[in-house]
Amino acid sequence: MSSTDAASVRISRPLLPQHFSRTFPSLANRNFRLLLSGLLVSGTGGWIQRIAQDWLVLTLTNSPTAVGITTACQFVPTLVFGLHAGLLADRLPKRLILLITQLSMAATAAILAVLALSGRVQVWHVFVLAGVLGVVAAVDNPTRQSFVSEVVPGSQLPNAISLVSSTFQIGAMAGPVIGGVLMGTVGAGWAFAVNAATFTAPLTALLLMRGTPTRADTRARHLAATAEGAGRPGVRDGLRYAVSTPTVLWPVVMVGAFGFFTISLPVTLAAFAKDEFHSGASGLGLLNGVVALGALGGALTTARRTRPLRLRTIGKAGTALATALLVAALAPGQLLFAVLLVAVGAANLGFLTSAQSLVQLAATDHLRGRVVGVYMLVFIGSGAVGGPVVGWLAEAYGPRAALLASGAVPAVVTVLVCRHLARAASLRLGLTSVSVRLPRPSLVPRSH
Repeated sequence: MSSTDAASVRISRPLLPQHFSRTFPSLANRNFRLLLSGLLVSGTGGWIQRIAQDWLVLTLTNSPTAVGITTACQFVPTLVFGLHAGLLADRLPKRLILLITQLSMAATAAILAVLALSGRVQVWHVFVLAGVLGVVAAVDNPTRQSFVSEVVPGSQLPNAISLVSSTFQIGAMAGPVIGGVLMGTVGAGWAFAVNAATFTAPLTALLLMRGTPTRADTRARHLAATAEGAGRPGVRDGLRYAVSTPTVLWPVVMVGAFGFFTISLPVTLAAFAKDEFHSGASGLGLLNGVVALGALGGALTTARRTRPLRLRTIGKAGTALATALLVAALAPGQLLFAVLLVAVGAANLGFLTSAQSLVQLAATDHLRGRVVGVYMLVFIGSGAVGGPVVGWLAEAYGPRAALLASGAVPAVVTVLVCRHLARAASLRLGLTSVSVRLPRPSLVPRSH
């Protein structure tokens, strides 16, 4: 038994009530509990910063398009570095990479806090720092997502991914509320400072972990895969695998269609709060908070799933999300709109968690970082392109039009993908039926 396997056994002793362990089996793992707690704190801080950042840009420029540009600055680096970041995650110890990225994110938040608190902040400062944060996040995202598979065994991976999403959504629920209070009382600068302080939690959690793969373990695995001809040292391997594997390709296609619009949902909600409901920063925090409330419910529901994931599951989840977005766009008042946003949050989380779980389960170990890099490239990259588009739609035609487009376009993509999958399934079924009925060649009577 290797040291990693021994550590896995040691940290996986049941420490939780039996019924709780059955529902959330991944929480029996000490390393995963540490990771989850750190992500919960830093995720809350990240949402505090995002809400404060969007509102700061909106007040500095009075332009939803500028808010969309900020989103693009933060996510465009994934288009450039996403695949290479996945390769980096496959070659180096993921815990070391995460320690570096978390420190870097804390530094960018601290710099923005100093600029805002000193009264010298300008919109170009926000753009530049969002770009720096985007470069760091391009490395952090695939590393963090694939690191989960090193912390928990494969049978617990869907449950673990759902719980990671739950912590993100708890942060998304609490963060906007805390951010709104901070902006309304002490200003955006303190919101950025709070975010910088929250990174002490994941840094401490990562330092306390034991039994994760070392640099030597990672290198040995990479060399073994290369010797078997399974892991050539290029980024194209992950891309080739994703394109040739239906359980990776089609979830990624649908995630890209939704990500183009839903990553920029806070941009749309900022426009709703400012121009549609005139509820200000507190209203924006409320709208983001109810989305997160629904998403938390969706994450906990997804974590309890015991049936195996299928492409059909992703198609149904995408249909539910598109429907929720379209219905919310037609809500006449803020109260009904907020209620419908709960459904949007639940459907969005259910769709993204199911898609990501299926992609990670379909990826082989030596390619998982690169495959997750492809996933994040499409998801975040589509959001980077979509951010200015969604901001322009909200500014030119109003936030309702932007939200309608956010549901309508992905709905068309989902229908086309589901139709293709249905035809492919029918073709396979037909070919199987024909092959069963065909007699074996040795039994066919020869003609005289």
